[in-house]
Amino acid sequence: MSRDNVIAKRYAQALYEVAGTQGIVSEVRQQLQLVSEALNGDADVLRFLGTPGIEASEKTELVKKAIGDRVSSIVLNIVTLLIERGRYAAIGEVYAAYSRIADKASGESRATIYTALPLSAVELSKVVQQFSSLSGSRIIGEQVVDPSLIGGVKVRIGDKIYDGSLSGKLERLSKQMNSQAL
Repeated sequence: MSRDNVIAKRYAQALYEVAGTQGIVSEVRQQLQLVSEALNGDADVLRFLGTPGIEASEKTELVKKAIGDRVSSIVLNIVTLLIERGRYAAIGEVYAAYSRIADKASGESRATIYTALPLSAVELSKVVQQFSSLSGSRIIGEQVVDPSLIGGVKVRIGDKIYDGSLSGKLERLSKQMNSQAL
């Protein structure tokens, strides 16, 4: 685990504990997502935050004006702290770590389900049910269409990837044949 991930996890854990005592775990997750998308989705904002000649107080003031009325004080405080410590780029990692902590605490897991073609609601539900029983936790699935898979399904749950795609099978077969040819 990289140093940045460790730091992001610490911030996320502290934020989760405060949000838990206030009963706003879900709201904080949504607000972190909003802030992460706003900061990481705007090249001008990232350039401004990364400019060494601008004082941290000016940077935090701009962010407070931009998002202050849309997020809770604890989210605003963590964002301000990240900016002051020069770690504003870690907000996306803090959001991801916070989501994992919240999911684990609630017995849920988020899964990204990759398919070559869109699945119907019934098919998606069956995949989610199958992986819920496999993982032992309630799965919240998000489908991503990736034509490069050719066929089949690839599922990512946290750090684990279950690759039942045709492209994955072809890749494994190719590696096996190449290793035997040597």
